[in-house]
Amino acid sequence: MTVTIRALFEQHREELHLAWAAGQEGADRPAADGSSEPADLIGYLNLIHPNRIHVVGAAERAYTLRLDAARGKAVLDELVAGRPPAIIVADGLDPLPDLAERAQAAGLPLMTTPMSAARVIETLRVSLAKAVAPTTSMHGVCMDVLGMGVLISGESGLGKSELALELISRGHGLVADDVVEFSRIAPHVVEGRCPPLLQNLLEVRGLGLLDIRTIFGETAVRRKMKLNLIVHLVRTRTMEDEYQRMPLEALTQDVLGLPIRKVVIPVAAGRNLAVLTEAAVRSTILQLRGFDTTGEFVARQRALIESQG
Repeated sequence: MTVTIRALFEQHREELHLAWAAGQEGADRPAADGSSEPADLIGYLNLIHPNRIHVVGAAERAYTLRLDAARGKAVLDELVAGRPPAIIVADGLDPLPDLAERAQAAGLPLMTTPMSAARVIETLRVSLAKAVAPTTSMHGVCMDVLGMGVLISGESGLGKSELALELISRGHGLVADDVVEFSRIAPHVVEGRCPPLLQNLLEVRGLGLLDIRTIFGETAVRRKMKLNLIVHLVRTRTMEDEYQRMPLEALTQDVLGLPIRKVVIPVAAGRNLAVLTEAAVRSTILQLRGFDTTGEFVARQRALIESQG
């Protein structure tokens, strides 16, 4: 995903009190193109990294003022020649006249802010990290169950939406139905969101589209959730043919390069899928806290065999 300097400016104008100083005609330069790590996209003034947004604070200003005229001009020439996406002068400082003139002539976006340089870098780095995060879309229903992000997946017609509706009636929250957008926003975090077109909506066979927020209230929907667990619904025959009844090793599914815990639940008449899903979430919470029920059972079994041998 490509993010422009103009979009970045508008997004953070109020939060960082950004103001244009020069080079506004270059505002459509890309700030990030999705091919770089967030740490490479913005930082303190450093000519070794010409292609990132440069932030000039009090320390950088003091350094440039100590340079003689020839060296100062060379630094400015090198900075402008590197065509960075933008330059932000922080700490309430005014841009040096030479910098403002060169930026205006080169169409180089130059902004000012009263915020500290460290605050500017931290804020924009987080923002750019989300903007360039790897993304994917998956079919299913994303829910908040007991505070954990759960993706309910499976073949069409197995009752994913009906299960989601029952979970909502039991006090859990809907993130997205049918299409879920996932982004890897941190090294170990995949976040699920709902496409704007489907916001608050759940499709149930026979009932059509339900506006969950209107029917159940504000607390029945969530804007986003970290993905912790995948509950995969299968037909009984599929369960018998493709999965172990009691797997000795935890199942996982790769989502954007991260292994996400997965449980497989066979669908059959009379089974309460909502209770089973809640139990799967509670079991996952215990596993994250270090409890390994299957491992303890295997250890008991081994100890029993050894005692009888």
